[in-house]
Amino acid sequence: MQLRRVAVLGGGPGGLYAARLLKLADPACEVVVHEQGDPDTTFGFGVGLAAGTQRKLEAADPDTLREIAAAGLRHNMTMRVGPAVARVVNDRLIGIARTELLAVLQRHAEKAGVELRFGTRCAAADLDADVVVAADGVSSATRENGDFGARIDVGKGLYLWCGTDFALPDAVFAPVTTEHGTFVTHAYPYSADRSTFLVETDEDTWRRAGFDVTTAALEMVPPAPDASDETSLRYLESIFAELLRGRPLIGNRTRWLRFRTVHAARWSDGNTVLLGDAAHTAHFSIGSGTKLAMEDAIVLVEQLRTAPDRATAFARYEEIRRPAVARLQELARRSRLWWESFPARMHLPVEQLMVAYMSRAGNVPLDRFARSSPDVVGPALRQYAGGRPHVDPAGGDLTGWVLGRPLTHGGRRFADRTTVPTLARIESDLDDPWSPDGDAVVARARATDGVLLAGPATRPALLTRLDLAERVRLETGTLTAVEGPAALRDDLAVGLVSGRTDLVALIEETP
Repeated sequence: MQLRRVAVLGGGPGGLYAARLLKLADPACEVVVHEQGDPDTTFGFGVGLAAGTQRKLEAADPDTLREIAAAGLRHNMTMRVGPAVARVVNDRLIGIARTELLAVLQRHAEKAGVELRFGTRCAAADLDADVVVAADGVSSATRENGDFGARIDVGKGLYLWCGTDFALPDAVFAPVTTEHGTFVTHAYPYSADRSTFLVETDEDTWRRAGFDVTTAALEMVPPAPDASDETSLRYLESIFAELLRGRPLIGNRTRWLRFRTVHAARWSDGNTVLLGDAAHTAHFSIGSGTKLAMEDAIVLVEQLRTAPDRATAFARYEEIRRPAVARLQELARRSRLWWESFPARMHLPVEQLMVAYMSRAGNVPLDRFARSSPDVVGPALRQYAGGRPHVDPAGGDLTGWVLGRPLTHGGRRFADRTTVPTLARIESDLDDPWSPDGDAVVARARATDGVLLAGPATRPALLTRLDLAERVRLETGTLTAVEGPAALRDDLAVGLVSGRTDLVALIEETP
């Protein structure tokens, strides 16, 4: 398809990358990026690019990836609970300052012949273009003013972004329990002298700390558009002082927020197509905003290049990208629910907590994690088995070993984890174990000597059932078992090691 003129709304990573790829694909096409902000200022700290995204960028545009990689910082990952530390080697992840990433993408866009216009607010309807790419973010005015059928789900937990003036040695997840409740940081280095420092907490803790008051004050009478919640920053730097080495936290429009998950029923309307956060968002704990936007850009440009017309290109783009986005959004939803309920797991040894974290969304199998991180999984298996010897976590039938461990619970002893006594059976098919329906299951479980949670045999339903079992187990202390198909025994095994359930009931599916 021959395009005469393309307008891109939004000068973030997705918009800039789409503009460059469009110009490289069709040098004769006029490509203009319209960004309402100033080129010398940006919101945010660092962003991360995982190995899979880097491979896709390498295939689409190796020159840009080469400069991004050179400007970024690779790091591993740790979980810290007090003095205890579990470390996972994952140096394929690149952290890069958002300012530097934008600078790289701006240079490469202009090098390709893209025109960048800053400081102007434009609407899609006002632009004379064959195609308008709306990459104007989670609060997209284009999406809100068009026929895209958008729905936004708002999370329960609260979080804020801030930064440090030094580079942490690794990415780190570290909870701190205070007189108000638990705050947990997700922090990672992105340059030689900077780190992102994200903090999240539950609503009750947030209110007890008085941050509902500071948030309301900023929202109702903001002293300046860029003002940060300085009261929260000073408190957080005091409770995370050891991790911060006594250094201050840096704000940049830093305010408590609830995560908004965007679902657009349609990604195009007329000559306008949504890209990145304008079309979809996924919780930050999966590290997916920049990834999704840049991967969207690769597919969109390819379809615009090869499709016979605009409508076909838009349809193919959505057909290709929507399944991948839906999968990541589901992983992110599970991850968000795990983090929103994080304080309930503070009793776990740090290695078991790391296994629970890595398996929270269902996309990291236990055997694969054991091969890559035996120094973490080995101790976690010993903790699960009460200190007994175990198989080599990097080899053997790990799932079989997990299922075969004995259990003593409330004076009852079980030879293995698949021998399930007669328990109160509760059928459940929830999306959110921490919903009112989940409350009802917990209430029913309190009146029993043990429960068997059953439900649909699909993998998503089983993963949710394991999360529900964890809540029942932690809140009631009753013996908890989960029923699931034998074909999903690996998921059941990681649920046992992670402390989500006590026992599992394997069922053979009939053809």
